[in-house]
Amino acid sequence: MSVEIHTLSNGFRIVTEHMPGLKSAAIGVWVGAGGRHERPAQNGIAHFLEHMAFKGTKTRSALQIAEAIEDVGGYINAYTSSEATAYYVRLLENDVPLGLEVVSDILLNPVFDAREIEVERGVILQEIGRALDTPDVVIFDWLQEQAYPDQPLGRSILGLEERVKAFSREDLSAFVSEHYVPGQMILSAAGAVDHDQIVRQAEVLFGHLPSAPLIAPSKALFKGGEDRRIKDLEQAHFALGFDSPGYQESEIYTAQIYSVAFGGGMSSRLFQEVREKRGLCYSIFAQTEAYADSGMTTIYAGTGEDQLAELMTITLDEMHRAADDMNDQEVARARAQMKAGMLMGLESPSSRGERLARMVQVWGRVKSLDEVVEQIDAVTTADVRQFAANLVSKAPAAMALYGPVAKGPTLDALKSRNAA
Repeated sequence: MSVEIHTLSNGFRIVTEHMPGLKSAAIGVWVGAGGRHERPAQNGIAHFLEHMAFKGTKTRSALQIAEAIEDVGGYINAYTSSEATAYYVRLLENDVPLGLEVVSDILLNPVFDAREIEVERGVILQEIGRALDTPDVVIFDWLQEQAYPDQPLGRSILGLEERVKAFSREDLSAFVSEHYVPGQMILSAAGAVDHDQIVRQAEVLFGHLPSAPLIAPSKALFKGGEDRRIKDLEQAHFALGFDSPGYQESEIYTAQIYSVAFGGGMSSRLFQEVREKRGLCYSIFAQTEAYADSGMTTIYAGTGEDQLAELMTITLDEMHRAADDMNDQEVARARAQMKAGMLMGLESPSSRGERLARMVQVWGRVKSLDEVVEQIDAVTTADVRQFAANLVSKAPAAMALYGPVAKGPTLDALKSRNAA
């Protein structure tokens, strides 16, 4: 497998990876404009634009966009994250040129029809309502708000209802003009693809775009706090967040190995101690999410009202214990889980294409799999223990609780227990 990168004269980047033996490909454009690139009044507009991408262009109606890809058995979709908006297709080898042409059409020629804007506004408001009705989804938005208060990274990607209701065609066009510029776009393709052919087509489709200044998002600053929302639900939901490394920090793999060993699977400490031994919950896990310049290690669980306080204090106690006695076997298992998950996931051209785009966005290059495996293997048990100790010393920096949570300890109470 070979990775090739090319940059057009206007700054538009192309990264491809040919995967021998495949008859299909994943191809898309990742735009470096997500939730953290929005000003307060724009909160939710990046996601709104993602929805509008499929609502018609100067050359195709919404139905014709779908038919162009589905007539050849392909699949088209998009998503919005904090740091990017992606538009991508999955199709057969011979249809790669068609897929790239359709993606370029929805990116460069949207019409933002007034009627379609109103239709999609309603769809997004329904999406927001669904999220609010899903406790184990919305709690992470509230945790994010506490971790990064009054910052773009702390705001919901879906946006607030009042913002979504107010967006106009001019607002959408202005965000595109400001952020959908060549230097912020990465064309990524993986699978049955020919690099030179894609570069030639990309030059025709995107090479005419004028270069424009890049607008960097404000630096993320993890602060923390508590959000407790009492509601009559069947379960009490809680999430703890801790300041962790960003993608560009060398400690990122240590943080990820820690979260896998601590709460990443059925053999993890949290799962075994809280669920298997004590039966305090059905779902509990830890994970580490990273951004370009920040990150957060998160612990989540859903439990009964009367079990919440015990579950929360045991979780903190287990964090202390991990800093003292995390062992070689646990770290080796976590390393194996990380490597296997990465390698198995990258058997899919869609996952591989997303990886290519993300790495070019963050590092400006694509790390080889061998390089990543080497960095994972270089993490020692002592490294993980030290990370665990540093995490504990920071105390629970951010916390969100939702449901019948009145009996749960406050953030200050957890900090006091932590200090003791």
